[in-house]
Amino acid sequence: MGIGQNVLGLKIDVDTYQGMKKGVPRLLDDLSALAVQGTFYLSMGPDASGLAVLQLLKNPRFLKKMIRSNAPGLYGFRTALYGTLLPSPLIALSFPDTVKRILEEGHEVQFHAWDHRRWQDGLFQRSEAWVRNWFQRGVSAFMSLTNQAPTSFGAPAWLMDDRVTGILPEYSFEYLSCTRASAPFVHEHAGLLELPSDLPCFEETGLVDGPATIMARLSDGGMHVLPVHAEVEGGLWRGPFLDLMADVHKAGYVIKTLGEIRNLLDTERLPRRQAQMALLPGRSVPCCV
Repeated sequence: MGIGQNVLGLKIDVDTYQGMKKGVPRLLDDLSALAVQGTFYLSMGPDASGLAVLQLLKNPRFLKKMIRSNAPGLYGFRTALYGTLLPSPLIALSFPDTVKRILEEGHEVQFHAWDHRRWQDGLFQRSEAWVRNWFQRGVSAFMSLTNQAPTSFGAPAWLMDDRVTGILPEYSFEYLSCTRASAPFVHEHAGLLELPSDLPCFEETGLVDGPATIMARLSDGGMHVLPVHAEVEGGLWRGPFLDLMADVHKAGYVIKTLGEIRNLLDTERLPRRQAQMALLPGRSVPCCV
């Protein structure tokens, strides 16, 4: 793929109001101390995290994931009520100064979501009109907040379908990070490069096995993307994340933004295919691979 060095991309998803309020500033401090840049995928609109309670009733694997990851400690009590007993606060739109800081410190900022929870829980039951409106509202909000068009999209919960890939070429996206595939590829219908999160995240592995599992995957070198969540690595699991970054540095990896990694790849040599669905270890529902 023409990289010639061991490269790690940090894909930092911001899914919640508290993640944007508290997690992002902490991550910015930590990344500044490490002198590295990441790619922040921002959720623009309402935090409806409280609707996740419905998943507890429908999916036993979701409950196990919540227990394993200490979700109440990670996300906080108020987050568990947003969109139900408490109104849904806007996520990135509530913190323009934080978004400005992300950009001023040299990080990449891309589009993650308008309404993350409703996409995550019900995309396949939504109409195409709903999906189109979701993109229109989210991208418009992104442009008003950053004064630039997003050049990448990272699908919430790594979920998408043929309707989504049909809509994506209508926007200015130059590459995607929407799947958990093991290697980059080109989406067959959209014609866009996919930079997948090929490594597991702490929420899937847990803290006991997580660092060793991730470092084992990095032992063969090459290009990798680590999914990071502002609410997690910028919250209770901040210390283990910094320990992992120290191990990554010792292993000789260079950390780059996903946009920089995109420029290292020869897309003509990558396979073209459709994303498929699979249930990965540690996840409660299938995602695209």
